[in-house]
Amino acid sequence: MELSGLQIFKDLPAAKKAEHTNCKTCGFPTCMSFALKLAKGGVSPDACPFMPEDLREKVSHALKISQKTIKIQDIKIGGENVLFRHEKTFINPTALCILLDCDDRNFKEKLNRITDFEIKFLNKTKKVDLIVLKNSEHISTPPVNNRTISFEEFKKLPLTILEDKEFEKTAQKLKFIREKAVKEKDENYSNPVCVHFMSGGNSIQNFENLTAKASFYLCKYANMLLFEDFNEEMFASLMMLRENIFTDPQKPLKVEPKIYEFNGGDENALIFLTTNFALTFFAVAAELEKLNRPSYLIVTPADGMSVLTAWSAEKFTAKMVVKTLKDYDLASKVKTRKIIIPGLLAHMKKELDAEIQASNLDFEIVIGTIDACDIADFVKQF
Repeated sequence: MELSGLQIFKDLPAAKKAEHTNCKTCGFPTCMSFALKLAKGGVSPDACPFMPEDLREKVSHALKISQKTIKIQDIKIGGENVLFRHEKTFINPTALCILLDCDDRNFKEKLNRITDFEIKFLNKTKKVDLIVLKNSEHISTPPVNNRTISFEEFKKLPLTILEDKEFEKTAQKLKFIREKAVKEKDENYSNPVCVHFMSGGNSIQNFENLTAKASFYLCKYANMLLFEDFNEEMFASLMMLRENIFTDPQKPLKVEPKIYEFNGGDENALIFLTTNFALTFFAVAAELEKLNRPSYLIVTPADGMSVLTAWSAEKFTAKMVVKTLKDYDLASKVKTRKIIIPGLLAHMKKELDAEIQASNLDFEIVIGTIDACDIADFVKQF
């Protein structure tokens, strides 16, 4: 359990108005400033010779590393110090890796398929994090890829490896290890944990089961997932889930405000508009991708607020919409002159139309759906 600066301060001389109050022996001007620095691990508890011994033990225990951080080439895993992301945040995203046997007669084909796989997510390209090569000594020319490692090297890493034989037992073991590491700071459980999925074949049912189990382990509490079977849809799903889990809950989930293009946006593309609240963006973007027709999504800056919250906080205004249209010169990109806004902002239609006309733009505001899942039906009627 972490200790706050105030929790530490209440047992120091200044809080008790005892001898040695704010004596500066620790190098800080006050006991409070020392306590705040100590809580962040910026100074040793030994700097204060007047600290009660029981407090010194509690602080030393709290400052212990819960889980080691290890680096595999350019990938970091581990370093977690909470059980639930809302307590603080999860730190290093779960690595999604493949174990590939170099003796497999289809080795080159499988390797190319894995290395060619990528998805784009918020202008970031995501690929398989690491390829572990079994029997790599049997190939004359190792793959030119900075994200490959031999199975022998992999086995030497300071990892706790769990084979996924029974889901319930694996889930319980992951929970037990994380609790021992975080709650008790038990060094015997401080290594990052890898769940190894043995080969189960390439059936649809196998990949559905794998995706379900891997999704649970990704949330609680695997630092690495190592698969022997590869499926593009499964990895894309896990990467999307990972992006949502490994975000800082203390910061608004927001995307870059700009115009996003779907299905090769062209001059006849549909135009949608929303704020840069990430969850709204993900929901709308997923529906626009499924439309299989060109569209643009205008994302306005709103400090990561949802549409109604942004409107009530005056972060989404008619003037801001017009400024966005001008900044991105949308009029020159499209012949379309209808902009579809979220149904929750229907009350803004007149205000938006008036501001657009006053700015000598010829766009028209159309009220769209309240829920993203209704976009496809709306477009059919539109």
